[in-house]
Amino acid sequence: MHIPDGLIPLWQCAIYLLIVIIIIVADFLIEKKTGTISNLFDEKNIPLVAVLAAGIFAIQFFNFPVFVGTTGHIVGAVLVAILFRSPFAGILVLSLVLLVQMTYGDGGFTTIGVNILNMAVIGSITGFFIYKVLKGINEFAAIVIAGWTSVFLASIAAAFELAAAGAFPLIAGIMFMGGFHAVIGLGEGIITAFIVTALRKLRPDLVAGGMVRHE
Repeated sequence: MHIPDGLIPLWQCAIYLLIVIIIIVADFLIEKKTGTISNLFDEKNIPLVAVLAAGIFAIQFFNFPVFVGTTGHIVGAVLVAILFRSPFAGILVLSLVLLVQMTYGDGGFTTIGVNILNMAVIGSITGFFIYKVLKGINEFAAIVIAGWTSVFLASIAAAFELAAAGAFPLIAGIMFMGGFHAVIGLGEGIITAFIVTALRKLRPDLVAGGMVRHE
């Protein structure tokens, strides 16, 4: 889902970057009041944050071309957001991963804002919202649907952004990006659900700090 340099005009890239900065700062101020920030950077939780970031970084290297320079792959935003019970956690971890990937040529320097917007911001917020709404019915299914939604909607957003940039027609973009990521999203949802369930059962020590627990 990474968008490389050259597909989006610089003025549009600047707008996306500005939007991302505003959202991250606003979310940080909100989450700071709720205690999410201190929980995320708690001494007990930092190792898990590092493991999640490294795992997401590695798994995103397993991607394949989708259309006009873009790629398809698992994202991982919802996993982080659910584990820490906050979309800000997903946004922060994914943003750091994307910044590092950018230096390896996976995604562009000029398009870092739009890539963060799609995968980190849209992926984390929409997925976590779906999870919160549905978890009371069936939590495993809620996580699967949340994972699928986060990936699919992020891909649709990328299709609209590339169409606005004149990179390719909107309908073709939705068909290719949405079609591929509808399948990828299902895999992401199932993997996320199994990881969260396994952590609750096998590593209760990881939930002692307030993460991965039933609310």
